[in-house]
Amino acid sequence: MPLHDTAAAGLQRYLARRGPGSDDDPVFIDKRNRPLRYIAVKETFDRLVDKAGIRSTSARRPRLHDLRHTFAVRALQGSPTGRGRCGAHMAALATYMGHVNIYATYWYLEATPDLLRDVATAGEAFMSEGRSS
Repeated sequence: MPLHDTAAAGLQRYLARRGPGSDDDPVFIDKRNRPLRYIAVKETFDRLVDKAGIRSTSARRPRLHDLRHTFAVRALQGSPTGRGRCGAHMAALATYMGHVNIYATYWYLEATPDLLRDVATAGEAFMSEGRSS
């Protein structure tokens, strides 16, 4: 499971309190057993950011989507080396994030200079090998 042990334990406690459901049931539900709406989660996130005193270094306040973005970038930074393994990791990440196609996941490669430099280096090496054969 790609969760920290403390997060996994908290999720298990929540699921035990929430009660059983079917495989099709959403994990997080409201008081009426309906799937949580995005706006409710966003408003809770915004309140928690304010309460925790978290301030952004930019003019824009932290957003809920920033957590998803950070997760994707860190997952790619920790990607295994080797063309086949990296490709499998990218496909798994795309599926995990619910992307319809892998192109939406490739966008995250451009998110940091380190990732973009690694992609450029790997591309140059691949092209050099192709020419020397």
